[in-house]
Amino acid sequence: MSVEDKFDNAQDKVAGKAKEVEGKVTGDKSREAQGKAQGLFGKAKDKLSDAAEAVKDSAEDAVDAVKDGVEKLKK
Repeated sequence: MSVEDKFDNAQDKVAGKAKEVEGKVTGDKSREAQGKAQGLFGKAKDKLSDAAEAVKDSAEDAVDAVKDGVEKLKK
């Protein structure tokens, strides 16, 4: 995950928490729900980025394994 992605996701989580607290303090249930949703969105983006990174790494490992196998067959 890039630094920009991490920053963007953290920004969503922090902004979400701020909205959630604001909603609790003011008694605005809608604002509180918006904050919770935004915080969850930031966490979900983290998980999605981690999963995408894992898939990419696995695909690269598979390509390397195939290349190694081809090289061994050539010898």
